[in-house]
Amino acid sequence: MLFFRFASDGVNWRRCCMSLNHKESAKRIRLLNSLSKDNTTAVYGINQFSHLFPEEFKAIYLRSMPHKLPRYIKVPKGKEKPLPKKFDWRDKKVIAEVRNQQTCGGCWAFSVVGGIESAYAIKRNTLEELSVQQVIDCSYNNYGCSGGSTVSALSWLNQTKVKLVRDSEYTFKAQTGLCHYFERSDFGVSITGFAAYDFSDQEEEMMRMLVSWGPLAVTVDAISWQDYLGGIIQYHCSSGRANHAVLITGFDRTGSIPYWIVQNSWGPTWGIGGYVHVKMGGNVCGIADTVSAVFV
Repeated sequence: MLFFRFASDGVNWRRCCMSLNHKESAKRIRLLNSLSKDNTTAVYGINQFSHLFPEEFKAIYLRSMPHKLPRYIKVPKGKEKPLPKKFDWRDKKVIAEVRNQQTCGGCWAFSVVGGIESAYAIKRNTLEELSVQQVIDCSYNNYGCSGGSTVSALSWLNQTKVKLVRDSEYTFKAQTGLCHYFERSDFGVSITGFAAYDFSDQEEEMMRMLVSWGPLAVTVDAISWQDYLGGIIQYHCSSGRANHAVLITGFDRTGSIPYWIVQNSWGPTWGIGGYVHVKMGGNVCGIADTVSAVFV
């Protein structure tokens, strides 16, 4: 089963697909789709990344660094409210539009800023588009477009109380630049704290954290996401190492396969309008290993 999706500039796509890598891409996609037994399993095919060799794709787009975290220890709180079957923060209008990191390996910054935007919107009922470039340029304990860690970025924001300005004031350049400083009187959002844990084998508690605290910044193994078109990812996360940062906005347990709803930073033409669905349970793609919630 091989799927093709071409952008509006179809000539360039066809030219791209005539390259030597086209055979390799087709072989890879056939292998990925070989486990598709029903209409819920993820579907893979030609998209905007398929022309890249896997090594190129990883070097450009998968630059998030893993961070060892303490395991979450649940504190008994008496009888808890049952979790909803379906929940998505997008329904509450507190999730910003899907962004595109382009060839900048700053997924870690997009994930963190997305979480801060939503935390601010939940608290203040105003959704502001904040500057990812500011985090890329100024987070001195990370490496800008060459990679970074969501937890390191949150630690930096928490320690310095830097105020993130609007994206319109500090626009995304898709490359690392010099850090710009702003007057204290300027608008900005600083965080008051964050929580970061390893939730492997505790995805139900992850759901509670999401519902109670807001969208979650997580790191995943996204090696197989290069050719993703849609459906629920249940297999193929095989590198064994976290390499990409994303934002979980919700979950859906109404169907036969429960899944996390995950916002990516590869533009709205990738996946399901810029989103990907990842099976809940079993720590698929390592989605529960490095989980952060942010407070403003």
